[in-house]
Amino acid sequence: MKTYDVLTVGRSSIDLYSQDIGAEFIDITGFDAFVGGSPLNIATGCSRLGLQAALLTGVGEDKVGDFILNFLRREGVDTTFIPRIPGARSSAVLLGIQPPDTFPLVFYRNNAADSQITVDHVNAINMSDIRLLELSGTALNLEPSRSAVFHAAEQAKLQGTTTLLDIDFRADQWSDVRSFGIMVRALLPRIDIAIGTEEELLAAMLEDASQVTIEHQQISAPTVRGDIDQAIERVLALGVNVLVVKRGSNGVSVYDAAGRREDVPGFPVVPLNILGAGDAFASGFIYGYLNGWDLYKSCRMGNASGAQVVLQPGCANFMPTLDESLAFIEQHGGF
Repeated sequence: MKTYDVLTVGRSSIDLYSQDIGAEFIDITGFDAFVGGSPLNIATGCSRLGLQAALLTGVGEDKVGDFILNFLRREGVDTTFIPRIPGARSSAVLLGIQPPDTFPLVFYRNNAADSQITVDHVNAINMSDIRLLELSGTALNLEPSRSAVFHAAEQAKLQGTTTLLDIDFRADQWSDVRSFGIMVRALLPRIDIAIGTEEELLAAMLEDASQVTIEHQQISAPTVRGDIDQAIERVLALGVNVLVVKRGSNGVSVYDAAGRREDVPGFPVVPLNILGAGDAFASGFIYGYLNGWDLYKSCRMGNASGAQVVLQPGCANFMPTLDESLAFIEQHGGF
């Protein structure tokens, strides 16, 4: 029976990135075809670092599904658990790149195959063969993927598999943004490690939809108003052992179950494209964590992965290798 260091669960897509860096979306003349979706990005990043990675997602019986699967196989990500969903479509995303702070996204996820993974798909996996299960918050927005995620978390806990939640708030994927918080709060007691931006943590504790504002169609980076310290306390109170708060160029803050905080600096770079930086961070963090590193060093590894990806015009296609990350860290002052 094959064993895996990490299994990621949730979205996968073809990502069409603007070739016209800096152009307004209406002036884009062409797109480069990459792949994406937070769980796919993380699985790819983990595989490039040398971990045995697998992905549970769904793709359609279409050419886009062929494109996604071909990429994953080339990258050494195990596709055993990726079903073809009859009658569904593989997801697509269009993305603009306007450095330093404007990155509009358009999702095409009607009848998305990755939202149709089921409890049966989870049951086909022996969780005792998985060291770490990574789950994505966006997969909680619809059935049947919502139940599949909860079931996977329950099975992982029963088998002693470490569970990690990438909170992954995509505001336009929810008919009521408040339901995002309801689902995340229900899942957190089954989670060992949670990772999110300040905005995602605030969204997880959202009380009113008016707290969320999306400007310039930046779906992955909405403005969310609220008390971040209170949100952190509430997440920890739900039982996670480790909470990592991503703070952009300021690095991350990592909290233990007792609420003790340690700040981990990032690596100063001038970003070209911030999309995918959080997924790169997760892959680097997971690598360090599974290799027995302490949380500080694991977060530095994550910060290094993120810093390298923001210099590139895409996500999964540009995840760093282990040698590249170690060289980057050495060039920037070490761990």
